[in-house]
Amino acid sequence: MNRQKAYFIDVQGTLIDDAKRMPVRGSIEFIDSLNLQKIPYMVITNNTKHSSEDFLSYLNSIGLNIKKEHYLDPLMLLQSKIAKDQGLAAYGTKEFLDVVVSMGYTLDYENPQTVLVSIKNDYSSEEYASIIDFLLKGAKLVGMHETTIYAKNSKRYPGVGAILKMLSFATSVSYEVVGKPSDNFYAEALKRIKEQMSSIAFEDITIISDDVKGDLTGAAIFGMKTVFVLSGKYTKAEEIIPLLKEDEKPDFIFEDMQDVMERL
Repeated sequence: MNRQKAYFIDVQGTLIDDAKRMPVRGSIEFIDSLNLQKIPYMVITNNTKHSSEDFLSYLNSIGLNIKKEHYLDPLMLLQSKIAKDQGLAAYGTKEFLDVVVSMGYTLDYENPQTVLVSIKNDYSSEEYASIIDFLLKGAKLVGMHETTIYAKNSKRYPGVGAILKMLSFATSVSYEVVGKPSDNFYAEALKRIKEQMSSIAFEDITIISDDVKGDLTGAAIFGMKTVFVLSGKYTKAEEIIPLLKEDEKPDFIFEDMQDVMERL
């Protein structure tokens, strides 16, 4: 019996480029095609710099016709991981800190119960020292997501996943992850896509992303088909594929969303 086709689709580096944040070749047409054919899909992004509503509004303003029932980001799950009455030391861009405060959290850099790590390209040694001190005093470590590499201004920086692993190695404190590729995030994405078609299982889903380790490896564990696009963190498969273990390698490699449409 033929299974239902369905998709999980990353945003940064997949639907929009890292430099100008504009649609990648074929991305508008791909989303339009899914909408027209009523194919179930979820746009799953690790957005943390803007409120969920603002980022979805931006995606629609540049031509990506994505309704809210097709959208999920870590900010939408943050409260399920961290209660608002906890002392919270959050680290990331100013935009991220502003969003966290707007959600009702109070920032505490004296005696926090939780350290929350997001992405930015200019973490300082002093910030790392403060985080380590908080963790050694008993604070919980949580990452907004677990990306491997952060691409900005044609440069690549350690992603949140790399930072979390460094901090865990330094302190022997384990960590939790809110967004991709955490089990809870993928489970929530599956729950929401089932509202579009209740019979969908992970095995029916093809996930498309530019982060082969930060998104696709975790998705493959659930039985999803994995598509690695070279429109974001990597422009050549040779930069990463030969370094992966056999069970980490994606099922398909395409240049961009146009290539996905034409060949998948």
